[in-house]
Formats: sequence, C-alpha cells, structure tokens
Amino acid sequence: MKLLPADTYVDGVRAGDRAVLARAITLVESEHPKHAGLAQEVLTKLLPHTGRSRRVGISGVPGVGKSTFIDALGMHLVGNGHKVAVLAIDPSSSITGGSILGDKTRMYRLARETSAYIRPSPSSGTLGGVARKTRETLLLCEAAGFDVVLVETVGVGQSETVVADLVDFYLVLMLAGAGDELQGIKRGILEVADMVAINKADGDNLPRATRARAEYRAALHLMRPGAEPVVTTCSAMEGTGIDTLWASVVDVVAKREASGELQHRRTQQQVGWMWAMVHDGLRAALRAHPEVAALVPVLEQAVREGRATPTSAALRVLGAFLPQSQA
Repeated sequence: MKLLPADTYVDGVRAGDRAVLARAITLVESEHPKHAGLAQEVLTKLLPHTGRSRRVGISGVPGVGKSTFIDALGMHLVGNGHKVAVLAIDPSSSITGGSILGDKTRMYRLARETSAYIRPSPSSGTLGGVARKTRETLLLCEAAGFDVVLVETVGVGQSETVVADLVDFYLVLMLAGAGDELQGIKRGILEVADMVAINKADGDNLPRATRARAEYRAALHLMRPGAEPVVTTCSAMEGTGIDTLWASVVDVVAKREASGELQHRRTQQQVGWMWAMVHDGLRAALRAHPEVAALVPVLEQAVREGRATPTSAALRVLGAFLPQSQA
C-alpha cells in the first residue's frame, strides 16, 4: 500500500474525495505496525471535524432483509438531502480475511447514489462482528461530511450488543410469523435496543406483523418498564413505514441531545474505546511474547489432560509475560 502524507489524507477526506477517503480507511484498517502512527496522526487532525452525524446501528435476525432495509432507508435519507455512509460489517473469509457478503450488490440503488458511501469491512473475528477499526472508519466518514452513519452488523446475538457502544441509536429488525420471535433472539439485544422494527409488513404478512408489534410492545413493557424501545412495522420492499421509522429515530436522538444524554453517552464511548484498544494491544503483545508463545502449547496440553488447572496455567502465562509482577 502506497502511503500519502498525513495532510494529503486530511485535506482529501475533508474535501469529500472518495478515493482519498477509501485510502484513509484502508490505512486505519491496516494491521501493519508502520501504518499505525500515520493513521493516528490523520485521525487526530480530523477529530475536530467529527461528531456531527447521527450514528445508527442496525442488527437483525437472519433473513430479515437488513441490506434491503438499509437500501430503502438510505434512499429515503438521500432523497431528503442527507449524506449517508454505510459501514457494513461482513463475516470474514477464513481464507483471505476479506468481506464475503458483497453489500454493494445487495444495496444496488444506494450504491449508485453520489450522496451515499458504502464500505464493506471484514469482521476479522471480533466480538459481535464489529470490526476493530469500525470506530475510526466512522470518524473518517463524519469528517468527510456524511451526516448519517449506518453501522450494519453481521447478525443478532448476545455479542451484537457491542454495537451499542458505537452508535447513538440501536435498531433491531425482526420478522413476524417466524415462530417464537422473542425466544429466537438474545435478551441482551432487547435490553439495549432503542427500536424494534418488524420488517416485511406487507401483503398477506401485514396482519401477522401488526400482531407481532403488539406482542413485542407487551413483552418489552414487562422487560424494560418505563424504558421500552419504540416498536414499529415497515416494509423495505414497498418502502412503507420508513419515513415514520426515521422520524422516531430523529425524535429520540434529539431528546437525548437536548437533555445532555447524547454528549454523556459519546464521552463514555470514547473512554470505552480507549480501553478496548488497550485490551487489544495487550492481547497482541501477549501472543507475540516469545516465552509465552513457547509456553502456551505445553500449558494447553496440560489443561486438556487434567495435569494443570486453568487457573494455574493462566498464572504461569501471566508470570512469563510479566515476570516482575506478582501474577
């Protein structure tokens, strides 16, 4: 990868140059140690130009039509004068490590819009499919002038709650008539969701979607009394309910902004991001430590065979990594 001077990245991103934005994102996603310093210099210079977008996370059960929904929502937003960035976190290929779902082909209308930018990104096996560099990519898109950033995650499950630490508003898409809807998703998702939207509320499925909305409202009233998320229906295919859905997002975020909750949330997220990077760095350093690397296979085998407890093995790893400590 041919690197540019830091100011060239900064000026290009600020000017909305898509080619430079793409190269800046590639830079911050790079795992090469020599690229890290330049990436952080670029991000630091762009930081004053970030924070002005609405950040919305979108998850959903398999088959719910996330990409079709984002395509419809994105077209609605673009049609109303917004600039929309979509960070689509794909499962990583086990062979190449790259994205495998091809989001641009699934968001075919939005991909052609000059006011939209779609960036597939491999999850790289990170918790909940949220790529480690998604935070920095989000900041780059904000600095490039995108006022709505949609973060689409791989699927739905306990680990997907990680996305709530990236965004201002968290939307979970559900299906009606799929059977045991409330049993089919993790409780943790509903504990952090700001909205549950039943998609495919059209044709013969409309009555089922309407019933599902009432069922979710009742269940969430019991689960989160006094803090129930918005529950609505929509049809991404027909484009119905999208305007009402987005109006609810805007209303909730505006109230949080007026109360100071939004700023507090983002401040806490920044600190959380810092510690997440510290933890990532420590894990990488631990794995790369020569003595630890030699010791781990021996200790893993001892744990498998019952010759060592997991705790004693862990203490030996820590002792090798931090010999001066009392680990």
